[in-house]
Amino acid sequence: MMRRFLITALLAGSLVTVYVVAGAQTSNTSDTYRQLNLFGDVFERVRADYVDEVGDDELIESAINGMLSSLDPHSSFLNLRNYKDMQVQTKGEFGGLGIEVTLESGFVKVVSPIDDTPAHRAGIQPGDLITHLDGDSVLGLTLREAVDRMRGKVDTDLKLTIRRSGVEPFDVTLTRAVIKISSVTGRAEGNVAVLRVKTFNEQAESGLKKEMEQLKEELAGRIVGVVLDLRNNPGGLLDQAVAISDGFLDKGEIVSTRGRESDDIQRYNARKGDLADGLPMVVLINGGSASASEIVAGALQDHRRAIVLGTRSFGKGSVQTIIPLSGQVAMRLTTGRYYTPSGRSIQAKGIDPDIVIEQARLEALEGPRRSREADLPNSLINPQSGEVEDSDGTVAPPDAAPPAAAAPPPVPPQDYQLARAIDLLEGLALFGPKTVN
Repeated sequence: MMRRFLITALLAGSLVTVYVVAGAQTSNTSDTYRQLNLFGDVFERVRADYVDEVGDDELIESAINGMLSSLDPHSSFLNLRNYKDMQVQTKGEFGGLGIEVTLESGFVKVVSPIDDTPAHRAGIQPGDLITHLDGDSVLGLTLREAVDRMRGKVDTDLKLTIRRSGVEPFDVTLTRAVIKISSVTGRAEGNVAVLRVKTFNEQAESGLKKEMEQLKEELAGRIVGVVLDLRNNPGGLLDQAVAISDGFLDKGEIVSTRGRESDDIQRYNARKGDLADGLPMVVLINGGSASASEIVAGALQDHRRAIVLGTRSFGKGSVQTIIPLSGQVAMRLTTGRYYTPSGRSIQAKGIDPDIVIEQARLEALEGPRRSREADLPNSLINPQSGEVEDSDGTVAPPDAAPPAAAAPPPVPPQDYQLARAIDLLEGLALFGPKTVN
């Protein structure tokens, strides 16, 4: 019975910790203790009679996780490994080598080295196979186990054995460094700045500002609009969603969160300053845009700062709080709902785009050749065409026809939604202020 008492006390302590953090009050009623005693009875029976021996830690962890996951899809228990992984994802940096990898035929295959990292500087190439880590074969390891071994404390060494096509296997020793996960990428499409936010980790705001500054410099005042691509972005940190929204808003509410109590409301407001200098914007979303992505899309839509284009978003309108617990573990608990500036709850509904465009493939169709004005006999000559009239009255081009051009390279598949966003911004630019000389 001593063990049962300890288990009951431990679980009761956990419950008290959770509700104190969440700001609620609990009463230790006799019914509560009866339920905890029931849990103790089940625990003892499983320990004693289950067909295989199960550790106490595993049973307690499963019980806690079951309690949390039964509340909603996003509340859960984070054991030591999951808690560390979550911290890496949200922080956006870790000690490692700087390689994106996958598994192929039991070996670790390099997908791509990350720029300006130990792997990149050592000449690691896409397609390289890593067969050994510090002399130990990677065969039999899962991808996660291999990645865990490659990560580690900064300034520590790791020897990789590399197999590369056309080259004898060789060893290379890399020194681990701080690797930052790039969450924002940018590129110019014509005169449109395209910013892709992959996740809202701690690097998102700084990454957005950096990419925007580089695009302004590259396009040198020729930017006609900005596309903010949030497709398949699963979300992340609330403060980063607020910061990204604030980057394009001068004033007004960005989002509000409301908790269990009626007075538990927190509002986040924009400060003056617009990274896009008031240029037209399009936000791209789809069914994979969730949580923080929906905060940004909803804020820019409600303030009429951007046109939202694509398909309806995921519909995750709840806020999770990470609550550290003893033993270097934590719990992820849903503590509130968030609302857009107009007061919309997105929970289970999502953001409806202003312009619905499904992802599609655009193909040119060949139709019958039709006659044009220039094909008609005795048609008038365009005086601005640069053509000249011969003495016999026929028309000839001013220069000999150029030699036939080589066949163009194959065109990569087009991102239909992005193409429509760019078309929209370029169309808006045509109706902007102009000077006619």
